[in-house]
Amino acid sequence: MKYTRKLIRIDEDLCNGCGQCVPSCAEGALQIIDGKARLVAERFCDGLGACLGDCPTGALRVVEVEAEDFDPSAVEQHLTAQGRPVPDHMPKPEELRLQAAPKPGGCPGSRLMSMTPCQAANQARTQSGGASALSHWPVQIRLVPPTAPFLRNADLLITADCAPVAYPALHADFLPGRVLLLGCPKFDDAEAYVEKFAALFAANPPRSITVLEMEVPCCSGLHRLVLEGLQRAGKNAPLERVIIARSGEVLGRQSLAA
Repeated sequence: MKYTRKLIRIDEDLCNGCGQCVPSCAEGALQIIDGKARLVAERFCDGLGACLGDCPTGALRVVEVEAEDFDPSAVEQHLTAQGRPVPDHMPKPEELRLQAAPKPGGCPGSRLMSMTPCQAANQARTQSGGASALSHWPVQIRLVPPTAPFLRNADLLITADCAPVAYPALHADFLPGRVLLLGCPKFDDAEAYVEKFAALFAANPPRSITVLEMEVPCCSGLHRLVLEGLQRAGKNAPLERVIIARSGEVLGRQSLAA
């Protein structure tokens, strides 16, 4: 039986057969066949996208499709036959399907809002002793409309949603003067992100873009989604990639050509 759920898709035109994605798939769902990465079986793929960050060409993406259910028992047999270790924890099929299920109704929290950060309310709460630099709402990539007024001629800060937790001084060091867009390149639909970025950039070309990624592999594809969005929109903007360690320090910065 097939269900609507998330699954890895491979763009054969982009895949160069390097094989870097194969060991990053703990379920053994990927193999190099005839010089290209292939999905061995739908039931082996959990659709969580741990392999995305290891593809140097951006050939992998997560899509929502009608597919065979993820089968942990089949994965265990598959890995055992290959002599590979079996992960200690594998997601339940019903949990993976739930991630792709449509959510009824609208969210009042998606209402557009421009704000003046409150100095007094935030003074005692931030670790650095500073105040909130957030100037608008919403901040989730999926909720921000391309016509939002705060996007006009903006310096964008596009960050993985784990980064603000790992880097507590984000409001002081990265957010002032920037418009925040936040999301998860692992659990959200990568193609939907590219389409949203393309729409945002086409309607409001950014003045500059800073992308904050965590050091973990599943997070490292965010800058590629932003670059592809710029390409689809036919726009250019200075782009800086910043990598944040789980322990909180900045590991590196990279200027990228849009």
